[in-house]
Order: sequence, then structure tokens, then C-alpha cells
Amino acid sequence: MSAEYPSIFTPLDLGFTTLKNRILMGSMHTNLEETHDWDRVAEFYAERARGGVSLMVTGGIAPNKEGGVFPNAAGLCSEEDIAHHKIVTQRVHAAGGKIAMQILHAGRYAYSADCVAPSAVKSPISPFIPQELDEAGIEKQIADIAATALRAKQAGYDGVEIMGSEGYFLNQFLVTHTNKRSDRWGGSYENRMRLPVEVVKRVRAAVGSKFILIYRLSMIDLIPNGSTHDEVVQLAQAVEKAGANILNTGIGWHEARIPTIATSVPRAAFAWVTKKLMGKTSIPIITSNRINTPDVAEDLISSGCADMVSLARPFLADPNFVAKAAAGKAAEIAPCIACNQACLDHTFSGKISSCLVNPRACFEKELAIKPAEKPKKIAIVGAGPAGLSCAMTAAQCGHHVTIFDKSDRIGGQLNLAKQVPGKEEFWGLVDWFETMMTLLKVDMRLGYEVGAADFEGFDEVIIATGVSPRDPAIPGQTGRNVHSYIDVLSGRVKIGDKAIVIGAGGIGFDVSEYLLHPAGDSLTESLPDWMREWGVGDPEETRGGLAADGPQPQAPARAVTLVQRKAEKHGKRLGKTTGWIHRSALHMKGVEMIGGVNYEEITEQGLRVSFGAARETPQMIEADDIILCAGQEPERSLADILIQHGRAAHVIGGADVAAELDAKRAIDQGVRLALSL
Repeated sequence: MSAEYPSIFTPLDLGFTTLKNRILMGSMHTNLEETHDWDRVAEFYAERARGGVSLMVTGGIAPNKEGGVFPNAAGLCSEEDIAHHKIVTQRVHAAGGKIAMQILHAGRYAYSADCVAPSAVKSPISPFIPQELDEAGIEKQIADIAATALRAKQAGYDGVEIMGSEGYFLNQFLVTHTNKRSDRWGGSYENRMRLPVEVVKRVRAAVGSKFILIYRLSMIDLIPNGSTHDEVVQLAQAVEKAGANILNTGIGWHEARIPTIATSVPRAAFAWVTKKLMGKTSIPIITSNRINTPDVAEDLISSGCADMVSLARPFLADPNFVAKAAAGKAAEIAPCIACNQACLDHTFSGKISSCLVNPRACFEKELAIKPAEKPKKIAIVGAGPAGLSCAMTAAQCGHHVTIFDKSDRIGGQLNLAKQVPGKEEFWGLVDWFETMMTLLKVDMRLGYEVGAADFEGFDEVIIATGVSPRDPAIPGQTGRNVHSYIDVLSGRVKIGDKAIVIGAGGIGFDVSEYLLHPAGDSLTESLPDWMREWGVGDPEETRGGLAADGPQPQAPARAVTLVQRKAEKHGKRLGKTTGWIHRSALHMKGVEMIGGVNYEEITEQGLRVSFGAARETPQMIEADDIILCAGQEPERSLADILIQHGRAAHVIGGADVAAELDAKRAIDQGVRLALSL
């Protein structure tokens, strides 16, 4: 047991087996299983088992073709499949871990014309109208789920998790929002909950008593006509009676218009919902969502919110999360910043998931860190995300690394990102990089203007000097009322009551968010304010946990107009799973979004624009201040000088390609370059 985190490291006795601590690695669909490279899949889970987590849950495995999230989704339907999955379970067990397989039937969320559901009600996130199941069709789904659970046991899994939340198949039967039936599977709540209860009963009969059976229960649906708290309790008790060992928390349907796991969501934002169920069943209950530090996890368990905590993406960021916490080295845990950029955005784009902070996630075989055969002296110019990730990885391989940066602090443009309300997690990312530079004894030369002579004696020179703002060349842009996004986010200028943001990419959205809040104010730091802003209520008072009076956004600190040259939706290229959140947040604050403009002139009164190739309909948009967020250019002047003088240099990050504040690509480049040296 850890003296620092005694609750986390108290074992959990399930009767027939014991979990060595209270941390579950929650299910994440990484698309690894779809590669059919089972050695690679096994290594992903084994690395987390070696890191000390007590129990892992796989990504969702389909029980049949119609239940797959997408065509050719991973399943467990044959003896060949069992043999493949055994590679995973045996590797995990050899590493000292336990692993459960999630059985996920997508129902109407399946991206397939073969999708099925309780009623023919189309999902807003899929183009397909599902087929309404008849009695025989329902029996087939139950039988297929039970058979899949038995095959999971034969494949060596320690248990299964039945996915009954997030708006998937079983959840769809529970609410009148999607269940319009009038037979014994619809109508009253007793009828609507019949299917999940029957599934648990049949799975337990198939796998026997000494096998972990987790039921993923939707604690708060966050959709109209969702479940009430009393119905959640009723289902939880029925599921326990049917044979579940553990109840895991699910939050919100995928179609809900309330963010649940993005970085702007407060940490442990929904633990209070799980706590409502504590004491109403006799089996352990797991809480989840936005738990990313041992301190948060410890507090949740010690305060009685749950018996266990589920962390998913934090195990992408750091597979050794548990081991580091147990050793009193929490500062060394690579932080999950909940950005979604390399995990969920990849998953929903059909790519292999990974992690912005840790590009090795899901690429453990390809990006293995090994001692260098011949350690080198490496100079890195730039202490932003590209330079820091390269320095850290190179030092882990045994190279001798020196970082030069003209700033007196590390982080580069991460230091701008962390000023944006809702991006407080970036503070922890910069702190972690600083911890790792000290731990790995990287020579830090900060506040230093580097010259060509400084590279004498180095075997490799790496240029990671980042980006500089692009010049949009607007007449009048040198006026006193015109500012760079750098000056604004650095707090060097005071902005008036009316502001125009030029450029509607990621930086434009971040600056707009920054301007909408009073200095130092962030909803992410106040759960009650965040809940009011987004309209989250109590499921004991309103169905589905939607506030009766809807979202109640705080008044904006100033009026903001967001303009762009492109005649397209603002924020079109924002993250696949988070773009809608950023757009919604700005709309709620009354931001005016204008596209397809020509920037004619900036004056003391504001910005004069016109529209179209013919420069029609000229108008003046009045403002006190104009902020330029019109893109970036690579800052590679030092690299060009070195190359001209015949000195080879590697160029990474923004200095290589300027693409917004693209920390994902920068960190990935840094890691890959370091491993290639």
C-alpha cells in the first residue's frame, strides 16, 4: 500500500479473485484490433499491465456483424479469433495483469446499413436508419452477446464488460427517446430494462460464477427523455441480481450536446452522479471521466464517491501511471491533457489512436526506446514541444543533450495555450517537461541567443525554433489598436469592450475564448458554473440530467467578432470530436462569426471589409481592438544559416511545417527523430 495514496492501493476482493489496487484502465477503441497484428495489440496491453494497473478493459468487441461500430469492426466469433485473443491475454497475464473484454453492440450507432435497434429511429451521428428488431431478432442479439462472453473466457480473459451506456444498443432500449415499442420490450420501464437485465443473466449463465462481469451503466444520459435517477437505481439493482460483479459509470450519449471528456470539462466533473448510487447496491461501483492524476483518484475513493476509479486516456499518456504513483513519483507521470487530438480524433477518423503527449502509445513495437549503441552529443535549439520531446527521448536513449532557447522558460507556445480558459491542463504538461529535463540531466541553456559557433563539438544539431505569426498585410495593421495573438495571450496588452479576431483557425478560437472571460476566470475551474453554462442538471430532478431551464451561459467579458477570408464554416478544421464544443462555446457567448471577407483596411474605428471576388458590399465592423490570428510561418532562419555554412541540421516542429499550434505533430516528430539518431 502507498502511504501517499492509501485508498488507491487498497486491494479489492471480489470473492473469487482480488484486484491489487482500485484503478481500472477503462475501455478505449484504438483500432489496434482491426490491424490483425495481435503481437502489437498484446504489447499495448502488456505495457500497461507492467505499469501496475489492476484491471484493464479492451476496446469494444462486436458480438456480431450488425452490432459492429463500423463494417469489419473487431469481433470474437470463431476459434481463430479465440487463438488471436489468447496472444493478448497470455501476454497480459505474464506481465502480472488482469484484462476484461468489452462487448459492445452499437445498435443504431453502427455505421452500417445492417444496423439494428429497438425502433427505426435514426441516430443524428449516422446516416443509416436502423432496422427495428422483432422477437427473434432480439433473441439473436442476446444469444450472440452471451456466446461472445463465453468465447472471451475461452480466450483467457479474466472477465467481460457489457457496454450498456453512451447511447449504444442496450442503452437505446432503456429510454423512450429511442424505444417506441409497445410489446414486452417497450412501454413501461420494467419492459424497457428487460433486455439489459436478460443479457446480464444469460452472460452469467454462460461464463459461470468465477468470472468478472462488469456492467457499464449510464448514470446520466444528457439527452431529452433520458433515464431518471430512480430508473438508474432500479436497473443497477436488477443488473446486480442478474449476476454483475461490478458497475462501471457511463456518462452521456454520443449524440448529447454537452461535453463530457474534453479538456474544458472540469476534472471528475461527473463523480457526484456516481456517488448518488453508492450504498444502493452491494457490488463495487466505478467512477469515470476526466480523472487524470493520482490525487484526484485518491480523493474520489477516500471521499466515498466510488469503490474504484476508471482512467482511460491517462494510460495512453503514461502506461506507468500506477507504478509511478505507488513509488511516490507522481510528478513524473506524463499528463493526459484531454485534448482528444491523437486518441478520439484518430479513432473516429479510422486511424490508429495514440497520444499527443506520448506518441509511443499504440506504437510500442515501432517506437521502442533502447540504449544507443554509441551515445552522441546533441544540440537542440528550441524548448517548445518538439525540442523538449526530442531532448527527453534522446536522453532516455543515453545521448548527451543540450537545449538552447532565447526565452528564460521552457514550453514555447504551450505557454500561450495554457492561458486559454479551458486549457489549464497545459500548465501540467509544461511542468512535466521541466521535471523530466531535470530528471534526465538535460543541459538547459535558457535565455541564450545561440550562434553557429555554439555547435562546435556536437554530433547532431536539431532546430526546433517554432513559428512566427504570418503577416496578413492588411492596410492599417500597424495601428495602436492592432495586436498579435502573442501579445494578447501573454497579457501584454489591454483589450477594450469590442474586439475583432482575424482568423478562425484554432488560434482564433482560442483567442476568442480568452477574450470572452474576465482575466483569470475559467469555467473549467468551477464545476457549478460549468454545469450552469452547459445546462447540466440533476437526474433526480429532470430526466436525463438536462437542466430544466437549459444552458445559462455567463455574460461575456466583451463583444467579439470572429472573421475569416474563407467562405466556409468557422472552425472547419478544428478537432473532429472537439470542434463542435469550441463552436458551441463561442455561440453561447454571442460571438458574431463572419466569413468570406476581404480585409480592406484597419482604422481607429475598426475593420473595413468587403465580400467576394468583386469586393462587394463594403462595411465597417466597429471595434476597439483587432487581434491578428492569421496563421504562422516556420521560424527556420537559423537552420538556413547553418545549411548555407555546410552544417547539417535536422528541422522539426513548427520550424519544419507551421500548422496552427500543432503540438501533436511536433512532439511526434521529436520522438521519432530522437529514436533515429
